[in-house]
Amino acid sequence: MPRILVWDVAIRLVHWLMVILVPLLWWTAEEGHMDWHRSLGLTMFALVLFRLIWGLVGTWTARFLPMIRRLGSLKSYLAHLRTRKYNPSFGHSPLAVLGVFALLTALATQIATGLFAVDVDGLESGPLAILISFDTGRQLAEIHEFNFNLLAILIGLHISAVAVYHFLFKATLVGPMITGYRLRADFPEQTLPENRPRLVPAIVAVALTLGFVVAILNF
Repeated sequence: MPRILVWDVAIRLVHWLMVILVPLLWWTAEEGHMDWHRSLGLTMFALVLFRLIWGLVGTWTARFLPMIRRLGSLKSYLAHLRTRKYNPSFGHSPLAVLGVFALLTALATQIATGLFAVDVDGLESGPLAILISFDTGRQLAEIHEFNFNLLAILIGLHISAVAVYHFLFKATLVGPMITGYRLRADFPEQTLPENRPRLVPAIVAVALTLGFVVAILNF
């Protein structure tokens, strides 16, 4: 049966790299491997920054504006779910849009505070901590620690939601995030937006991301 591209390779790569990085960042912080933690943190910074840029210039399912517009149907979407009626969304569902924005906000907060955080003895700090005072750096370190707990809760909710959709609504969510494709028959009688790969915007997004990372490394 004919298939259609739902998630471009950039979205899928960023998603699964984040899945790998979050537990690694937690482990390196818990075990005191701060050199690794900083390197992995900069990698996460690059992923989050790229995702934010890609949300402006990427494929249709990656862009934030269509996601925001989809929030207008959140009430009716929830009403259908309560009656066990599940209609697959091309891209993020209205409920998933809230999850995406919540997770990106938590990740961006985690990265921003980590860039400036300072530990108790001042020996370990983020690459931009030199720009602020010690006391401010300590406050940001505390926010950094607290925000990770919030991030962990959001991740737990995300995993739980995927499980509910899988077992209760028999929805196929993980597979398309691996292959990028779904069957056209999953969206009957729907006129789907153009979702072709965008090479030039992808190159621009990568170049901007690398430029910011290099600037931080050479600060």
